[in-house]
Amino acid sequence: MVSVDEAVIARLKSHNQNFEVLVDCNNAIALKHGKEIDMKDVLATAKIFTDAKKGLEASETAMSQVFQTTDMEEGARQIIKKGEIQLTAEYRNELKEIKRKQIINIIHRNGVDPKTHLPHPINRLENAMEEAKFHVDEFAPVEQQVQDALKKLKPILPIRFEVKEIAVKIGPEYAAKSYAILKSFGTILREEWQNDGYWSGVIEMPGGLEEEFYEKINSICHGEVEAKVLKTK
Repeated sequence: MVSVDEAVIARLKSHNQNFEVLVDCNNAIALKHGKEIDMKDVLATAKIFTDAKKGLEASETAMSQVFQTTDMEEGARQIIKKGEIQLTAEYRNELKEIKRKQIINIIHRNGVDPKTHLPHPINRLENAMEEAKFHVDEFAPVEQQVQDALKKLKPILPIRFEVKEIAVKIGPEYAAKSYAILKSFGTILREEWQNDGYWSGVIEMPGGLEEEFYEKINSICHGEVEAKVLKTK
């Protein structure tokens, strides 16, 4: 069993009734997201409450009506999966930090300075986010927050999302070796394996990855590669 002192409340309201269990925050969230967790590692007490803080236990009649069972563990499982889990401050902060990094990485990969067409360094984006006082919502979708972050960043940092089409030609010695790298940077729009062993094609990728792409492909092909931007959109 989990320590009661460290437990949080998972709550479900159903049939005009309130049901609560005391749980380990991390394990309860993992269970809610579909991971198989032993209920002994989830629950702090083998009881279902109507008010955990007051110690008021739910009746078997109420449990049977809502959960179609009087089994405590099954009832608790339903409360966790269908209800809400009270998050600890530590867990909220972890979620915020994960989403903050995801937002910055998406902007770094896709965004460029409109004047130089080069990506802004990650530390510059981090500083601009702080200066803009952008608040990361631990629950809102990352994609939505990226758009909100861009609105806040643009008065501070010139930035624009770009997609580039880059024509690439690689010699026979390195074509096969570099193919997986080519695919990892974007979408291959068209390609041709030539009779002399050369590979040529056009790759569509986020604008912020262009310089990284050149560095990576040159390191693999030892300079035996041709690449140029065909289109920016």
